[in-house]
Amino acid sequence: MRDSYLLPQLITLSAERAPEAVALTYGKLSLSYGDLQAAVTAFANGLMALGLARGERVGIYLEKRFETVISSFGAPAAGGVFVPLNPLLKPEQVGYILRDCNVRVLVTSPERAALLQPVLTQCHDLRHLVVLDGSQPLPEIGGLNMLRWSELLAAPARAGHRVIDTDMVAILYTSGSTGKPKGVVLSHRNMVAGAKSVASYLENHAGDTLLAALPLSFDAGFSQLTTAFHAGARVVLLNYLLPRDVIKALEKEKVTGLTAVPPLYIQLSQLDWPATITEHLRYFANTGGRMPRETLAALRARLPKTKPFLMYGLTEAFRSTYLPPEEVDRRPDSIGKAIPNAEILVLREDGTPCAPNEPGELVHRGALVGMGYWNDPEKTAERYKPLPGREAGLVIPELAVFSGDTVKMDEQGFLYFVGRRDEMIKTSGYRVSPTEVEEILYATKLVGECVAFGVEHPALGQAIQVIATPPAGGALDVEMLLAECRARMPAYMVPAGIDVRPGPLPRNPNGKIDRKTLSTEWSERHG
Repeated sequence: MRDSYLLPQLITLSAERAPEAVALTYGKLSLSYGDLQAAVTAFANGLMALGLARGERVGIYLEKRFETVISSFGAPAAGGVFVPLNPLLKPEQVGYILRDCNVRVLVTSPERAALLQPVLTQCHDLRHLVVLDGSQPLPEIGGLNMLRWSELLAAPARAGHRVIDTDMVAILYTSGSTGKPKGVVLSHRNMVAGAKSVASYLENHAGDTLLAALPLSFDAGFSQLTTAFHAGARVVLLNYLLPRDVIKALEKEKVTGLTAVPPLYIQLSQLDWPATITEHLRYFANTGGRMPRETLAALRARLPKTKPFLMYGLTEAFRSTYLPPEEVDRRPDSIGKAIPNAEILVLREDGTPCAPNEPGELVHRGALVGMGYWNDPEKTAERYKPLPGREAGLVIPELAVFSGDTVKMDEQGFLYFVGRRDEMIKTSGYRVSPTEVEEILYATKLVGECVAFGVEHPALGQAIQVIATPPAGGALDVEMLLAECRARMPAYMVPAGIDVRPGPLPRNPNGKIDRKTLSTEWSERHG
């Protein structure tokens, strides 16, 4: 029996086994594995007709729908690299990513293309804009070859570039502590090994139906596709507005597996669930932060026959740990142990292993370790480092991911999350850079100085708090500033509160605004 080692083969092999089986459901429409495979091949043919070179980037700026999935697997089938863009991002943020990784082809909708028009002229490497079929005329954007989705898929058959499992397959952008998003580069091996590992402990099979509730630009969101396709299961694509929509989809589609982030689970735990859901929902899995105990207890009360899986992961290495359901009662605060085919170490600053219950940095080694950050050797060297104490005779060093997160390991080898070593804000399941928030605030010209930081919040994990000074010679209108934030930022990035104070803000010895002191003072005042 053949085995997959390239990302598109997850679909190819399932299509060979059961071409009529349903791979995707979107609203009232379904797509079989055979039809999905044909569409992926047609998309790859279209890219080859455009002259896409091996390893060139294909951006995808769409909500969850069939074309999003086809593009994500079709670009690698041609030998390209797919770059999924969170559909909540604003045009300026999309433009930054397109420029940063030199996207050659962009796939989007007519409505999104119209919004992007002002920024696309600044994306000098962009050559082709593929717009989904619709009644609107194609926009004219100087220097860009514009074509419809159906036109691209009508190209004649042509073999894609030869690639192997260590080649790039995707660049997933995650907020960086320097303000701008960082592009995590992943290989075919990273994604396929991750799919097989997660599918093994979740026991995914061809009879499963997984709900894709998370954005496909998230590693955990995209893994709903890869684990399902590896197993030959069905994925239901859901763009939900309200938490109630998730419960309706679980019931209507008889979903067997749900993966989500704590803020969504907190909202779901406060709603009434039809008693029938636990009869078919085999598991629910948590990622993107620790789930509060009371939320976990409420979900388990509503889903007595459903297994909970508590997981920890980072985009740089896909997924790192999970807690088996049988351990949840004994260790509800644990993030578990390493997933199959990965090793998790807890190391001191000097690289030596920590003693049991001694806090240290979580370090991940194995086939899931990514290829680094796109176009950022400095950040790559900070996170992807050789493991100390390896065999002296090994000439080529093995690189591991140093997570920047502090954890403890007990005597039985179970891991416990302690805290984040950087200043990233974890809100609504997103990692938000405070510097990125500040840069957008400065761009409004409505503030003099500003600092952003996270504060504990019962539903969001952390809420974004801002301290700002008025612009020179003027006053700070908080409502106007928040209106500008809503226009320029995704909803999850908009500050929950803005405190105004006279400037200048305090500095640290390096001359930078002292974020730590300001956040501590704020917490003391509001504690």
